[in-house]
Amino acid sequence: MPIKLYWAPSLLVAGILLAALVQTNFGGVSVKDTRFIGSTGNQMSGLLYIPNGTTVDSPAPAILAIHGYINTRETQSAFAIEFARRGYVVLALDQTGHGYSDAPAFSNGFGGPDGLAYLRSLPFVDQDRIGLEGHSMGGWAVQAAAATNPDAYQAIVLTGSSTGTFGVPEGTAEYPRNLLLVFSLFDEFSALMWDTAVPADIVATTKLKTLFATNADVARKQLYGDIELGTARMLQMPSVIHPGDHLSTDTVAATVAWFDRTLESPILLPDQNQTWYWKELATLLALLGFAGTTLLLISRFTAANDVEQHQPQLSPGLKLGSLVISVLAPVLLFFPLQDAANLVLPATALLPQQITNGVLLWAWGSGLVSLILLLFCRYFVGGNFFQLAKLALLIPALKSALIVTGILYAVSASAQFLFSVDFRFWVVALKPLSSQQFSIFLCYLPLFTVFFTALSLGLHGFRSQHSAIQNGVLLSVGFVVLLIMQYTPLLLGGTLMLPSQPLLTIVAFQFVPILFFVGIISTKCFNRTGNIWTGTMINSLLVTWYLTAGTATHVLPLFG
Repeated sequence: MPIKLYWAPSLLVAGILLAALVQTNFGGVSVKDTRFIGSTGNQMSGLLYIPNGTTVDSPAPAILAIHGYINTRETQSAFAIEFARRGYVVLALDQTGHGYSDAPAFSNGFGGPDGLAYLRSLPFVDQDRIGLEGHSMGGWAVQAAAATNPDAYQAIVLTGSSTGTFGVPEGTAEYPRNLLLVFSLFDEFSALMWDTAVPADIVATTKLKTLFATNADVARKQLYGDIELGTARMLQMPSVIHPGDHLSTDTVAATVAWFDRTLESPILLPDQNQTWYWKELATLLALLGFAGTTLLLISRFTAANDVEQHQPQLSPGLKLGSLVISVLAPVLLFFPLQDAANLVLPATALLPQQITNGVLLWAWGSGLVSLILLLFCRYFVGGNFFQLAKLALLIPALKSALIVTGILYAVSASAQFLFSVDFRFWVVALKPLSSQQFSIFLCYLPLFTVFFTALSLGLHGFRSQHSAIQNGVLLSVGFVVLLIMQYTPLLLGGTLMLPSQPLLTIVAFQFVPILFFVGIISTKCFNRTGNIWTGTMINSLLVTWYLTAGTATHVLPLFG
């Protein structure tokens, strides 16, 4: 086992423990994984933050915090941690069809009304001082809660969200009550949310002016209306992108300051007195430790094969051409195939996650290009690449993959059970599966295995030894270029290069580290075993787990 990987388990454990300490405010807050039954008999899930000293006799004000589309309750950690440090009870809710809340997504007001009803049912909550906070689609969820029970809250914060979108009521001078809108200067969804392609221009839209009851452009950081009357309004525009709200101290500061003014925080702390980023750093360390531990386990539980398999080498022209196609094809197919999945591979009871279906169709398309390219090159250089995929090696490879993945899953489940911590940084997150998600995982697993088989053949069809880093870069660099091209015009004050693709552009962030790690795993396994199966199986298990646990379930699954 490489000595350089011995640090990985220690980093993993240290990250978990530090994250647990920060999110509990070093013992000052209790964080509980809570489940409750919603209005239609569906299970809802959340993390409940309870500051020490909160009792029935000494109730605390409370805040319902809800994440955006294809995220989970942990995404709101920055807000939940800072609210709890200031003495609020916080329910960080999983939307319906997300995390551990039952499918389907978008149902029951995104889960917002059920979350607010549950929060108000807690005997240690001061029902006269309840706030709502939601990011993106979570903003629509808290507005659904406000519309269902308009007298059940005192103030609301919408981060990267809007009124009058996706079925929630249009905003007026009186609704929602005491509103802070935090909408970033580079938010990718300004056209959807506020009817303008350029985010900075939302201040001049009729929609926002109506909400703020003004005929002039809305001024940032200026208080409109009256808190006592419930008509207060304020706009903040931090210099981040839409998912950047989760990593913005300015966004968090504006949010806690608003609740200080409208709910009167039990514990007064300066707005910029924040600790949440230490948890974000800790879960990043845990995620890096997880990656290193994966490679360590591969070294321990895969059989080394010292037999050199001499593969034919490509000519310089073929090598360059295949390299260019390998980098460009997945990126060029990224938007078209995922868009096409809405028509050709819609969510069904068997494959109930639409975002996962889009990734799957893209994967099949990319895998097909990889196989065609391999066959084309082999036509010119000869050789039998099927020697890399001997079926006799499939069962031993599957055994090794199940051992490696099983150990990793046990670590993840232990971190969740003992500390309510998952492995994440920003939009990249890995967490245990619910029973419903496990049945979904089993349906998708063989389909993604087909892709990873094709990908492994394409990566390893010509040389017996590869650089893991080089193959990781080969798979991911195209998406780095795509993101640079998309965001450059937006960050210069305009819009995305392809403004019709805000959601999938944000999804593309995840493809960079995931594909980089896929290339490393595939190459490490191939260099040890001389065949593609071990890397194929491990990547299939890990990526299918990652996808099915971290996105939305749009249809009730056939099983589970």
